[in-house]
Amino acid sequence: MLQGQDNRIFGWLAIACSLAVLTACSEERHSSVSSAGVGAPPPALTAMGATRGAAYAPQVPPQETSRFPDASPGGFEVVAEKPVSTFSIDIDTASYAVARRFLRENRLPPQAAVRVEEMVNYFPYAYPAPRAGEEPFRASVTVVPTPWNADTRIVHVGIKAFDIPRQERPRTNIVLLVDVSGSMGPDDRLPLLKQAFSRFVSEMRDDDRIAIVTYSSSTAVALEPTAGRERNRIRRVVEGLAADGGTAGAQALQTAYALAERNFDKEAVNRIVLATDGDFNIGIADPKQLADYVSTKRKTGVYLSILGVGLGNLNDNLMQKLAQAGNGNAAYIDSALEGRRVLGDAVSSTLFPIADDVKVQIEFNPALVAEYRLIGYETRLLKRTDFKDDRVDAGEIGSGHSVTALYEIVPVGSPAIHADPLRYGKPPAATNADEIAHLRLRYKQPGVEVSKLIEWPVGRAVTAWIAAAPDVRFSIAVSAFAQKLRRESALGGFSYAAIRGLAQEARGIDPDGYRAEFSRLVKIAETLDPLPLAGAK
Repeated sequence: MLQGQDNRIFGWLAIACSLAVLTACSEERHSSVSSAGVGAPPPALTAMGATRGAAYAPQVPPQETSRFPDASPGGFEVVAEKPVSTFSIDIDTASYAVARRFLRENRLPPQAAVRVEEMVNYFPYAYPAPRAGEEPFRASVTVVPTPWNADTRIVHVGIKAFDIPRQERPRTNIVLLVDVSGSMGPDDRLPLLKQAFSRFVSEMRDDDRIAIVTYSSSTAVALEPTAGRERNRIRRVVEGLAADGGTAGAQALQTAYALAERNFDKEAVNRIVLATDGDFNIGIADPKQLADYVSTKRKTGVYLSILGVGLGNLNDNLMQKLAQAGNGNAAYIDSALEGRRVLGDAVSSTLFPIADDVKVQIEFNPALVAEYRLIGYETRLLKRTDFKDDRVDAGEIGSGHSVTALYEIVPVGSPAIHADPLRYGKPPAATNADEIAHLRLRYKQPGVEVSKLIEWPVGRAVTAWIAAAPDVRFSIAVSAFAQKLRRESALGGFSYAAIRGLAQEARGIDPDGYRAEFSRLVKIAETLDPLPLAGAK
């Protein structure tokens, strides 16, 4: 720790200079970044100054009133008592972009804003894909040593969805539902969305259709359903969008659904894309009421996806609830480049669902695995009995998407076992000794009410860390970073430098520079963290 006024001044100057260099590196690839400066010491560091060992709480400016889902990290489960883990898949990516924006503004993200699975699934992975005529999903499972605990293992599950050939994809029938309330005026909100929408229009097919509904103090249909070939007309409407007034979000949802249902195309993908900072403050504002309404409407075949922008009053909690209820996904746009990535991905895959209500279940072999924990997915957990119940809603997955899930397991006999053995318990029988687990996946084809089941056994072989595929190692590095941002105790003293080292070694092919950017974000977090050296390895 720095001692004395001169040393503190020197320390702040060094930190400011290093952050300026990191920010400049990030701006080489991201032309649209926050204008927040680097000059003053980060609030978190200023607050902690001479109390490095004190309890940590992310420092958020008083004006920051964004709302995020509050879900505590899951702990270890005893396999002998609870051998089965069940969850809904999640292809949302909002959390990564939100965390990135906080870090670019030289602030650590609130712990509730960090969802491990969304951080991990932000990145594309080249998992082996199913072939035409096969089941629409293929799973690849790898067991590797845990980087932060030599006495445990990571079970890495990579699921790849079938990629519909572009020429075989159905047309799209989209309703853009755009928040144009006064809170959407800043450059990082409506102006950013208008850039993204203009790009989206450029990539539409001639036979696609799009309508635009706007809402502020009232709701208006800015564009009736229009064919993609009329790009200039659509762009003029987009360019004319302006922010003013309150936020009548509930009424706007009703208008958008009515328009989508009236113009429903059974041969097309029918979807509402809601773009907002999430601040519904007129009409129905209760998240449960809104989610129930959206859940009912998805039965019409019209799905709902959410695009979030801005900070300060971002209602990420509501965005997540509505996207999950609407069989859609939630993304956050923090730059022009991210807008291009999100809506470019929408054109290429997200808008084209290949399966609904996708559930994953894994059963661990108690003869080989003593304990396990699912890393992330706290808001997607399901009961064991929900897996076969086709009435239970779960996540949707689009063409060509990949989903990653990670379990940390404690082998039988490991010194890392948390629970004491039962006095009257019997040792588990050594059945299926070549399998540590059994993986199951259920899904429904779009529009079908009865699910199908796919199963894969998971062998006991452990792959050496360096021999594992770069995608496996990189995704585990991302999970470690997310856990560290959330202050999860399971990570122990695993350092930012160690996380960065894992990511850099597994960078692999990185044409768009996202993985290089990740390493820079880890470095920024290390600089901002008031406890970077506590227990570090």
